[in-house]
Formats: sequence, C-alpha cells, structure tokens
Amino acid sequence: MIKRGRRIRIWVGLLLVSLLLFSVEPQNQAGAASSGNNTSHYDVVVIGSEVEGALLAKATHNLGLKVLILDPREKPGGQMIQGKMLVLDEPNTNKKKSLVQGEMKRLYDSYNAGTIRKDADFERYYNSLIKGIPLASGIHIVKINKENKEGSGNSIQSLTYQKKNKITYTIDAKYWVENTDFGALTSQLGVKRIPGVESIFGGKQPEYMAATYMLKFKNVNWLELHNATLKDYPLTKLEQKYGSNTYVDYDFGTGFSNITNKYKPSDAQLRLRGINSTYQKNGEVIMNALLIYDVDPANEKSVNSAIKKARAEAPKILKFLQKNIPGYKHAQLNGFPDYLYIRDYNRYETDYVLQYEDLMGGKMFWDNVSIGGYAIDIQGTKKIPNGKGYGKPDQYGIPLRSFELKGYDNVLVAGKNIGASIKAYGSARITPTTALAAETIGIILGHELNQKPLRELTSADFRRIHQYLNKDYHIDLD
Repeated sequence: MIKRGRRIRIWVGLLLVSLLLFSVEPQNQAGAASSGNNTSHYDVVVIGSEVEGALLAKATHNLGLKVLILDPREKPGGQMIQGKMLVLDEPNTNKKKSLVQGEMKRLYDSYNAGTIRKDADFERYYNSLIKGIPLASGIHIVKINKENKEGSGNSIQSLTYQKKNKITYTIDAKYWVENTDFGALTSQLGVKRIPGVESIFGGKQPEYMAATYMLKFKNVNWLELHNATLKDYPLTKLEQKYGSNTYVDYDFGTGFSNITNKYKPSDAQLRLRGINSTYQKNGEVIMNALLIYDVDPANEKSVNSAIKKARAEAPKILKFLQKNIPGYKHAQLNGFPDYLYIRDYNRYETDYVLQYEDLMGGKMFWDNVSIGGYAIDIQGTKKIPNGKGYGKPDQYGIPLRSFELKGYDNVLVAGKNIGASIKAYGSARITPTTALAAETIGIILGHELNQKPLRELTSADFRRIHQYLNKDYHIDLD
C-alpha cells in the first residue's frame, strides 16, 4: 500500500506534467513558451502569410530547413485568401511573352485555363504551399532582441511573441522575413522609409495608393456582356463608347470607365473606378473596382472602418451595375471578403533601391532573383483619384539586394515590401514578380545558407546559382 506522503508527491508530479503539456502549443503552432532561456530555434522565420512569403517558406522547407510562419492577422492567406484578390495581373514583355515563372506559373496556367477561378480553388492552391509548415495566426510581436556587432550591421537575435491565450513564446532564427502588408516587423527596426506617392503627387505627409475591396457577384450573364461589346467592335469604337482599356472575352473583362465614372459614392473615401473582372464560371464574377482611400493597414480601426463602408456601398454599386452594364441586370451580391487588398504602405530601404531608370532601361543585375515587365501603374489617392501611368518597360531584373533590409545582416523583405522607388514600385509590386523573387530567395537559402550568409554571395556564386535555378527549377534569370 502506497503511503499518503508518497501518493501526494506522485499526484503533484502528475499535475505538473499535465500543466506543462497544456502550456505547449499544439502541432503546427510552433514555438516554445518563454521560461528563462527556453527558446525555439529556426533557420527562417516568416512574419506574415501573404502568398510571396508562403512561397519562400515552401522552398526553404522543401530543401530541409526549419521554417516557421507567424501571422499577425487572424487567419492565413493575406490578400489572396482573406482579401479575395483573385483577379491576377500578368507581367510580360513588349512582345506579349509571359514573364511568370516558378511555382506561380502553375497557378497562372490553371487560372488562364479556367481550372482555378473560384474561392475554393485558390484556397486549395494556397494550402498546398503551406502544407507541413508550422504556422501560427493572430500573434502579436512583444519584443525584438537586436545585436550590433562591431564592424558589422545590426541583426535580430530573437523575437518574443504572444498569442491570444496570453502565453508568450520566444524564438530565434538565422533569417527573418517581413511578409505583412503593414510592416509588422520592419516598422519596429528603426530603418529609413522609402518615399511614397507623396513624392509624385506633391504631398508633405506620407501617402499611399488606394486599397481595394473586392466585389463578388453571382447570376451574371457573362455571354450577354461579351456579345454586347462585340457589337461595338473594332476596339477603337468600343473604347470610345465605354472608355479606355475596355475589353471582354470569355474569361476577363476590363474598362467601362465612361460608365463607372458616373457613379456617385455615398462616402468621399470611396470611388468606383473602371472595372477589372474575372469570370469565375457559373454566373459568378470577382471584380477589382471599388477603391478605398486613406486606409492604414497597421491600424485595425482604419481597416475595419474601410471594410464597413465598402460593404454598405456594395448593394448600391450592384444596382448601378444592374442598370448600366450589360449582363448584370439580374446579378446579385455573392458574399464579402474578410479583408482588403492593400496595394501600398510603408516600405523601408534595402541594400539596393530599384529605380525607374532601371526598369525603362531593361537593366539586369548580377544577383537577379526576379524578372519584371508590368506597366508602371500608380493608383490614385484621394487628392489624385485617377492615378498616373509612366509607361511600359519591356523586361528588367530585380536584384537580391532589393530584398535585403539595409543595416540588418539577417532581415529580408518579401512581396510588396520590395525596396523600390515609388515609380519602380508601380510595376515591381505585381504579385508574380515579387512571388518569383521570394521563391528564388527561398531556394537560394536552402542551397547556400550552410555555406555562407547571403550578403557574402559573389557574382561567381550567382553564375552558379542561376545555372541550378534554370536546370532544376526552370527559372531563367539571365
């Protein structure tokens, strides 16, 4: 028979074990609860779950590195999944050759073929990217531990974050990647902001291109829309009637600005611009047209207010489209996105800041990680609602240095955080361009991280890197 004192000790021991097990995050929610020096170790930590960072994480994970995604948003997927930005722009040369490469080519091929169009299709694609990678959503960065070594730049040594359960977790990593649309990591590092659209439009305070709230419709008669535009061909006559860039085929529809410019929104923060829409099949359409000015993605109240206004405006826009756009007479709203499409926010200096002249001159770099070729499109602000265009480059390179945060040895940026002047950003911000860069950087990390830091890679190293990228991944950066 067990003595009473021994029974108490056994019971207390079991209780302590139970409490310890309860405090550890479940599988796929990696990170160790902070307790003294109890720190989890990673090769790469990605802050944010935009598709570009997910591609970087996938590439490094596939090559055997230990990777973690920490997302400050409540759910993963960023603008693609939560914002329903499912109208895909495609960079190309001036001879119309597509510049989409890497993993995103699988998405674009399916999108253009019509097999990935609806929400569930994109969700399956996105989930295939993050499969097997630990991811925690709804986190809050509590503390960033930095170090400045003599003769070298700053580095992040560790990061402490908190989840909704108020338990804190501390992690360290060899590399950290900013992958949010509001600078969740880089905004806390004391680095220099790259001037935004205020440098073009003449503002004294930081300004940003308008955000978009995607509009979803059902019961659209797309064939009627298509046939109505065919009656007004050739294109010059069609554009004269409906506005510049008006075009409709069996899958995509753009333009109609002569009509949408007549719409009077109920709030000065909103504007219905020319439509950019994709037919999702079975009468369903997703449309990029409702602009929202002065949104601060780092401010939850600003985001929620913008979403509330956009949702209230959507039924009014529907009535306008029913009356004025062929094929929309019997259309209905088809639900609402949970989040916004944020085009532009604070970006911070990188080792090389891409310039407008680089794009228009077709410059290639010894450390290319992507190739771009989209038109230079600066979306409007409340002051300059129509925005501006600055031409169409043929094709140009983007160097690794435009993704290495200036002053930090182990911080990279991904997606729209790219280091580019505002005019260059008007083209380089396009998702397939920055997604290719992110995937390429992930591959390079997987192959080179155990050999030398990224900043020590030479032009000779990149000649070798470009060879295996081409041979093994069908990514041509030369």
